[in-house]
Amino acid sequence: MKFVIEQHRSRPSDDPIFALNAEARARKAEGAPVINATVGALLNDDGSLAVLPSVSEALRSVPPATAAAYAPIAGAPDFLRAVSNDVLGPHAESGACAATPGGSGALHLAISNFVEPGQTVLTSSFYWGPYKTLCDETDRQLTTFRMFNEARQFDVQSLAESLDRVLDSQGRALVILNSPCHNPTGYSLDASEWDRVANVVADCSKKGPITVLVDGAYALYGARELSHDRERILKMSAFAFVAFAWSASKSFTQYGSRVGAIVAFCPDETDRKRVSAAFSYSCRGTWSTCNTAGQTAITRALVEPDLKARVDSERAHLKELLDRRVAVWNEHASAAKLVYPRYDGGFFTTVLCDRAFDVAAALKQDHVFVVPQAGALRVALCSVAERDVPRLVAAIEKHLSRQ
Repeated sequence: MKFVIEQHRSRPSDDPIFALNAEARARKAEGAPVINATVGALLNDDGSLAVLPSVSEALRSVPPATAAAYAPIAGAPDFLRAVSNDVLGPHAESGACAATPGGSGALHLAISNFVEPGQTVLTSSFYWGPYKTLCDETDRQLTTFRMFNEARQFDVQSLAESLDRVLDSQGRALVILNSPCHNPTGYSLDASEWDRVANVVADCSKKGPITVLVDGAYALYGARELSHDRERILKMSAFAFVAFAWSASKSFTQYGSRVGAIVAFCPDETDRKRVSAAFSYSCRGTWSTCNTAGQTAITRALVEPDLKARVDSERAHLKELLDRRVAVWNEHASAAKLVYPRYDGGFFTTVLCDRAFDVAAALKQDHVFVVPQAGALRVALCSVAERDVPRLVAAIEKHLSRQ
């Protein structure tokens, strides 16, 4: 096909996780006892999508004329204020913010604006696959540092060495850190690890400008919310640029509404205006404007006290649902001596193993679907009923023992 440019001709037509999910759903429709641990959305134990009723009501209450209208390019002002306050708290006035189609849009804006075409973005060795897709699509590269040391703790030393190399090579760096509840490992940085990351960034910043993007898509499902580490993260702004990818997909169970934002910490007004303008221009050059109805409803859910209280209460029930699965997983996976990182909350965990693709293929024989990657199996407990977790662990243990 000569009309498609050469570097795009061999691109896959489907995301591999979506393809695995489709295969699992097809087999379940045939009556097989499927455990589908591929879906990156929170499901109830009966397999239905978990949705916050209060947010759904807020969406339905948006006047038709409002929902049908264009939103401002960078996002509705009320929405931007609400999200900046949610992310930055008392520092909200220092936020340079733009509405994006989910957290993916926030990542796109960061990649497009903080590293040059042809340059490299740095993230951990385990990462959400679309990080690479987003880099490919914007003519950037993706490189990684080793995420875990031999003790399965965050490898800050590898981060330091990799960041040094990137800065030596290109004179600037964008580092994406997904915490809490990292996708795909479930790992959450603790306070001391954030402090050590800050020390690394401070040392490396002598070589060139560094942007640290914190991907907080799962922030409200961890044992420790991202807001608890806000101040120690923002301390990095003394020697680096700090930004956050914010998403309503998980926090408000609105995956399809495509509501997200990027929030950059810019205390200097001149810098804030310059960054905001860059974000707005990139918005116009990609998706133009974002979902008006979604922004309107999520704004209400963030700022109206009664509605916010309902949203928080309903989300707490969903977090309890997920936490029970996490507890059962930890009990059975520890007993089975599965090797996996610290996991105290979130949608996913990851079992570290060799020949992950072979193991995942073998698991399908038991109607168990997980997502293989280099050196690990991603397990989406968010989509697995609590009663099925012991069987899931037993199947993984069985096929790992046959390696």
